[in-house]
Amino acid sequence: MSALAPSPMSSTRATALGVGLGFVAGHVDTVGFVALFGLFTAHVTGNFVLIGSTLAHAGGSVTLKLLVFPAFVLAVAATRLLSLALGRRGMPLLRPLLSLQLLLLAGFMVLGWAASPVEQPPGALGMWAGVLGAAAMGVQNAAAKLALGQLVPTTVMTGNVTQLVIDAVDLLRGASDAVLRERMRRFVGPILAFTVGAVGGGFGYLALGFASLLLPIGLLAALALTERTAAAAPAAPR
Repeated sequence: MSALAPSPMSSTRATALGVGLGFVAGHVDTVGFVALFGLFTAHVTGNFVLIGSTLAHAGGSVTLKLLVFPAFVLAVAATRLLSLALGRRGMPLLRPLLSLQLLLLAGFMVLGWAASPVEQPPGALGMWAGVLGAAAMGVQNAAAKLALGQLVPTTVMTGNVTQLVIDAVDLLRGASDAVLRERMRRFVGPILAFTVGAVGGGFGYLALGFASLLLPIGLLAALALTERTAAAAPAAPR
């Protein structure tokens, strides 16, 4: 039996999830990049470019960037297996997946703090911190496919920006259908939230180090609590 299909959600709830998870992805990706010498945790395939650049210049270490890809893949696989187990029991998917991401992100913060100041190349604690950060974002990427099918992507913004620009051009050309306007509204929130999260992650790390991850961790906790409340609420009468 497959996992439960994503349950319909209100526009307000979808907006809150899209904005919140977009902020988390931008913040975490920037902290990983600044703290761990150019490591992408959310946009994990971007590490391939950095590996190629490092090898071409014959300088620096690529070990951590090589490790995070299998960590990301294993996290996606584990998330899929967890979703199938929850589906067999008829349980909602999103709150457990958010909780799993929160735990991995907390591990990223704790190990990063313990490894600070992180040297180049990172030691064992710094390596494990990066692995857990990539795993946390692997869970978010998988949750988007398994439990958040109604939302636009929240971890990589290239496709979102592309669609938003296409729709904006069509709007300027005179298109005014409700579907186009609604789609633009759905894309704007995560893009802006990711941008704010990325800027906040950079300045937050400079000010607080890995403790700046408390903000996205707290946000994930709030989203998980909101999902618990939504799941416990009685269905509206038809």
